[in-house]
Amino acid sequence: MDLTLALLALAVVLVFAVVRPHGWPEAVVAVPAAAMLIATGVVSPREAADEVERLLPVVGFLAAILVLARLCDDEGLFRAAGVAMGRVSDGAPRRLLVMVFLIASATTAVLSLDATVVLLTPVVLATARALAVPVRPHVFATAHLANSASLLLPVSNLTNLLAFSAAGLSFVHFGAVMTLPTLAAVAVEFVVLRWLFARDLPAEPAPHPEPARDRVPVFVLVVLALTLAGFAVTSLLGHAPAWAALAGATVLGVRALARRDTTPARILADADIPFLAFVLCLGVVVDAVMRSGLDTVMRGVVPVGQSLPALLGVAAVAAVLAGLVNNLPAVLVLLPLVTPAGPAAVLAVLIGVNLGPNLTYVGSLANLLWRNVIRRDMHVGAVEFSRVGLCTVPPAIVAAVLALWLSVRVFGV
Repeated sequence: MDLTLALLALAVVLVFAVVRPHGWPEAVVAVPAAAMLIATGVVSPREAADEVERLLPVVGFLAAILVLARLCDDEGLFRAAGVAMGRVSDGAPRRLLVMVFLIASATTAVLSLDATVVLLTPVVLATARALAVPVRPHVFATAHLANSASLLLPVSNLTNLLAFSAAGLSFVHFGAVMTLPTLAAVAVEFVVLRWLFARDLPAEPAPHPEPARDRVPVFVLVVLALTLAGFAVTSLLGHAPAWAALAGATVLGVRALARRDTTPARILADADIPFLAFVLCLGVVVDAVMRSGLDTVMRGVVPVGQSLPALLGVAAVAAVLAGLVNNLPAVLVLLPLVTPAGPAAVLAVLIGVNLGPNLTYVGSLANLLWRNVIRRDMHVGAVEFSRVGLCTVPPAIVAAVLALWLSVRVFGV
């Protein structure tokens, strides 16, 4: 009965997060669902509090990085990126796709996948329209790279922060081990997307007006570079990366407030408190599901060990689970099961839950945000989204796991 009730609560929370009727925040259902599971004894108040305490550093980082990304946007960082893409591509769709891949990968790695989806995607749309080139391949690239390029650093994705603590690696060591898998996944994405959208990517440049020049936001780039260095320093000192993100957000926030470019209320809104509450309550709901017996079921499904076949199996299970129930619940379910096998197995889970969301809209909340961002300009149905994902995800997972297997032997874990 406990497992049935917990699974029902999880299903309701996820469906509501996907549909979001009337634009209501995900917390509208997630908070009551977690409270109901505590009230009925499926999970005890002490267990729920322990889960919330475990997730607080992750949620704190998420709040800081959301504010940091929005302040970067206010300073013109993404507008400057759009101008750079237009100038370098010079109206050639293939060159524009290369630029989108480079900038989207860098944005995802440093500012997280949400920045790529919410802030960069509209810029890519506008740039493609201004250059009179087909929009579809370039916008699909932002959706896929928001997930695929998020393998690189612990700060690139919420799932990475959870895996980072479970793997027990330093910030630098994590980045070193995941560099080859990230490059492999992004390379596969580029080759497959270019093949799928070959008709939309002619070699000849389209006629277009000369793009306007825009200032380079040097101050913002310096703050981002220092923030990235701060991630590594805080890790070496045994502190959460949220402190570095908070420092970067504070510097830009104080500057914006002094120049009256923003307000305290807007900064608080950028932190998206309802979404943070959703993440915490989702963690409690998933914890209830695991404690009610799902962990026993999953142990019979997830391969054990750090051999290449085991890593491929772990990544495949993680990808399918993420595509079915969203990557955040998937990583919360799988990490306790694979952590005893070692860091390589944890990183294989990460490959699955970061690449697997490209299979379905429900795979990650970033996918749903992307759908909302592009809705006014183009329609991408669930079937088309999954069809493209079925072409990219399997080879990307195989390539990334092979690269992980090699990387583990080079850098050790």
